[in-house]
Amino acid sequence: MSYYYLAAQLPSLSYGHAAPMSSQAFKELAGTLMEPDDAVWLNRCAIDPGIIDVSENGLPDFFINWSEWERSLRLNLARGRAARLKRDIFLDAPDYPIDAVTAAKAASALDSPLEAELLIDEARWTAIDSFQGFDNFHRNAIYAYLLKLLLLERRSCFRTEEGFAEYKGLYASIMEAVVVGAVREPPIKSGEPK
Repeated sequence: MSYYYLAAQLPSLSYGHAAPMSSQAFKELAGTLMEPDDAVWLNRCAIDPGIIDVSENGLPDFFINWSEWERSLRLNLARGRAARLKRDIFLDAPDYPIDAVTAAKAASALDSPLEAELLIDEARWTAIDSFQGFDNFHRNAIYAYLLKLLLLERRSCFRTEEGFAEYKGLYASIMEAVVVGAVREPPIKSGEPK
């Protein structure tokens, strides 16, 4: 089914700019204008799609592609972060889709958590564009629009100064706990019960 009326009235979205509406408002609008079989999937649109059962009846390819891409990104991020911390991790991270793997490697190499998150979200945006396809009036375009709204909402929550202050506070409390714990707890001698 073509959703020309719905898609034609939507304001354009640009990565890094403010969202023109909330994801909830969009869901309400789209839910009234889409076929019920397509609208039911609006509630499945999420940055973290979780595990998707590909045998689920009527599951759009859009969600299969998004789930596969996000899973690959997250597994490769975990592998990259473990390597950076010099920890052994026995994780089978897929080598496909290549753009998810590349984004994870690039983000893992960054020192700034904020810059890493921005890079990851920009890669997500590009992936969503590819899953949408070329038909701007297809249901996939509607799902892509909603996911992009969710990314813009997520980005609007990033507050550099507040995040850095929170990080410093957490780091200080961890260091204090380590120092206090080291002072309070006598060293355990070999063979002594704890």
